[in-house]
Amino acid sequence: MLQSKKSQLTGRQKAAVFLVTLGSEISSEIFKHLREDEIETLTFEIARIDKIDPADKDKVLMEFQELMMAQEFISNGGIDYAREVLERALGTQKAIDIVNRLTSSLQVRPFDFVRRTDPAHLLNFIQSEHPQTIALILSYLEPQKAAQILSSLRHEIQADVAKRIATMDRTSPDVLREVERVLERKLSTLASEDYTSAGGVDAIVEVLNNVDRGTEKIIIEALEEDDPELAEEIKKRMFIFEDIVLLDDRAIQKVLREVDTNDLAKALKGVEPEVQEKIFKNMSKRASSLLREDMDFMGPLRLRDVEESQQKVVNIIRKLEESGDIVIARGGEEELVT
Repeated sequence: MLQSKKSQLTGRQKAAVFLVTLGSEISSEIFKHLREDEIETLTFEIARIDKIDPADKDKVLMEFQELMMAQEFISNGGIDYAREVLERALGTQKAIDIVNRLTSSLQVRPFDFVRRTDPAHLLNFIQSEHPQTIALILSYLEPQKAAQILSSLRHEIQADVAKRIATMDRTSPDVLREVERVLERKLSTLASEDYTSAGGVDAIVEVLNNVDRGTEKIIIEALEEDDPELAEEIKKRMFIFEDIVLLDDRAIQKVLREVDTNDLAKALKGVEPEVQEKIFKNMSKRASSLLREDMDFMGPLRLRDVEESQQKVVNIIRKLEESGDIVIARGGEEELVT
């Protein structure tokens, strides 16, 4: 090594020792996951190594093992659990040093414990909280889980929570810590003092794309009254069933190949004639005739059943968009179909 026996290895030197110890084959696989500047830095440090002192190698490997052990404890039970286990195994000071070193680089997300909670339990936990608190928590959840909770909130606060998510930008660590402290006895310590980004229009769009059609309509209509500009911005980024008229014929034909006929018949009940005709004209005469007969034979349907079928069709359209089979025009852009 280029340092004296008495000096301590820097973080970069430890990383270089670790990679050399692993061997070229494994190290090359690790390099694939690093940024170019990180690779250059580590390559420089590795090139400076003359020989590795066995004591240095053992120390680096032991430190790596301790960090990986701590990270696993944090993932399974949070910061407090990791600290408690490590204190029992390594002593108080050693545990504190490891956890502090790990959390300074891991960027532990706020509400980590909350994200692992069952949505039904979490709903009971937060439904009486202030809408701003609920919005903050939902912003850090997976969209599907956030959608489930948003759908189950009282109707009179759903739009308020949605608006707060959409207009949220950055939240200070102090506020996050306070909310975590109130909501949980066992907190996830923030990794850094940097402001963390959550919420925004894209966040609420992703949530609304996962709620049921009824909830989506209630929230959008309420937002249209309360904040028309925000509602319009959200709708531009969303795709709802009636927007199927914006798709060109080839895109609709792709969708029709994926949609269950019974769901399609239900989805078209009660929509504007323009929407129905857009579908019918992209089917053969026989198929469109059979579909019309199915719709007539069904008679009156519950609104919930119609909306569920519409949501299934929309989900298929969004899936095709995600896979690149169709491209949905947003904000006035031309639509392309691959």
